Amino acid sequence: MFVGFLTVAERCPVCGLELARGDSGDGPAVFLIFILGFVIVPVALMVSMRVDWPLWLTALVWGVVILGGTLGLLRPAKGVVFALQYRYRRAEFEEPSEDTPGHGAGHGDRDSDRNPGA
Repeated sequence: MFVGFLTVAERCPVCGLELARGDSGDGPAVFLIFILGFVIVPVALMVSMRVDWPLWLTALVWGVVILGGTLGLLRPAKGVVFALQYRYRRAEFEEPSEDTPGHGAGHGDRDSDRNPGA
């Protein structure tokens, strides 16, 4: 599904689905902001109440934890958002593209092709 860290492949190598039609946008990042914030902030507050770290060490430790969690979960989150988009908006993926033979300009554009009874 991915050709880079977060770059989605043009087509699925198994089924040929045009993956480039999907767009997860900022959804995965927003979900991770909420999820990691909900999980990490209470833990960071509890740890800071029990230990007396210098401010620079606190910022360093929790910065690394948040960055690691974000980078570790961003790709799976993008995959989940992409899968949900395919499940609930499948028509966007299955519409014939303009460069597909037999479906571009001049093919299938007549009303009689869309409505056989017309």
